[in-house]
Amino acid sequence: MKKVISILFLFVCLSVNAQEKLKTQIVEASCGQCQFGMKGKAGCDTAVRIDGKTYFVDGADINHHGDAHAADGMCSTIRKAEVVGEVKNDRFVATSFKLLPVEGHDPHKGHNH
Repeated sequence: MKKVISILFLFVCLSVNAQEKLKTQIVEASCGQCQFGMKGKAGCDTAVRIDGKTYFVDGADINHHGDAHAADGMCSTIRKAEVVGEVKNDRFVATSFKLLPVEGHDPHKGHNH
């Protein structure tokens, strides 16, 4: 019985620790090369800045968030993103990545309905 309680306690501790690592947070997101000046990869890749440190992102392709080279694209400006994930091997491994709307941007401006 003591072993079962010990194993259960260990499992609960590990579960709580894992949940703390994978909390939702708002971060700066952009093209690592174009906006954050990151080296090591050619081309344009999604990156985030967390607590002043930049990381390339696994699990969020830059081309899945609109035209990266548009005026509000990730290669042209630094955006906010709501992310869930963790840093592993100096990369951010995203389990969720949602690019937030540009503040003050009216998506219907210029459209006639």
